[in-house]
Amino acid sequence: MPVDVHAHYVPPQLIEALESRGKEFGVSLQHGPACQCALHFDGGPKIRPFFAELVEPLDQRLATMDAMGVTRQVLSSWADIFGPHLDETRAVAWHRFLNDQMARICEATPERFSMLASLPLPHAQAAADELERAVKSRGAVGAVIPANVAEINLGELPLDALWQKAQELDVGLFIHPVQALALPRSAKFGLSQIAQYTSDTTMTVGSIISSGVLDRFPSLRLLLSHGGGGVPYLIGRFDCMHERMDRVAQAVTANDKPSAYLRRFYYDTILHDPTILHWLASRVSVARVVLGSDYSFPPADRDPLASVRQAGFTPAEERAICEENALTLFPTLPRALV
Repeated sequence: MPVDVHAHYVPPQLIEALESRGKEFGVSLQHGPACQCALHFDGGPKIRPFFAELVEPLDQRLATMDAMGVTRQVLSSWADIFGPHLDETRAVAWHRFLNDQMARICEATPERFSMLASLPLPHAQAAADELERAVKSRGAVGAVIPANVAEINLGELPLDALWQKAQELDVGLFIHPVQALALPRSAKFGLSQIAQYTSDTTMTVGSIISSGVLDRFPSLRLLLSHGGGGVPYLIGRFDCMHERMDRVAQAVTANDKPSAYLRRFYYDTILHDPTILHWLASRVSVARVVLGSDYSFPPADRDPLASVRQAGFTPAEERAICEENALTLFPTLPRALV
């Protein structure tokens, strides 16, 4: 009964609610052709229109899940609309609104959906408080956080209050790339999806390792998008530079070389290459790989179960990747329903 831990959704009722409530959060809803709409933040980015599948009716989402053979999706919102520029008061209100809207979907269909809360970063204590509220009051099994906050890597931000709260609550955190506005070098040729997103993950993981986050919080569980970005494949370069650079000048406080931390992370299966997926599992261990589709976005794996089957895993390894590892990453997933 497979669990897709990387799936995105913005409930249609959230869009409807913003027609009247957008001013509370400094957000306006812009309507375009073909029933497309987009969010514009006051004094912030103008987000590209929502993809149709990101805001599709729930019955369409369930039909797609059935066709894919996925029993449960762990839903994340869209990182582009997290609003890192918002002041703390508005940021807290915005993410509470996002989480409450997502919770309504999961509460109405608990046999198919669980949720990851979004959090008002970079405000670490407020993010910790919202994580606790979402977990204890709205049933979140963890949270999704952006790989950068206003172009700052996570390891360079004072986020210990959040890391500590996730550890206390025993929930996983999903690190997802974000690029609300296209960069000049990646605006064409699909390079945002191919290279920029994966680089975003790679750089922030390097900062998390080097700044000692994993040493200070030994029970913290972090899920990385898109097979870990470039991290598993560049780990030799990470180790080389760890050895050769001036670690004091670079503010490196990690207790060990970067490759020693590879198995501290979880990695989704969204690689689009069965040979690379099998190699990833051999490098980080099968126990650290979880099923993901990235459904709703152009690079989605439209048949994630086939991707796992084609990688040549044993039946026991397939069960671990498609079902069992998700329960270790997010222990409050309903086991009887998974």
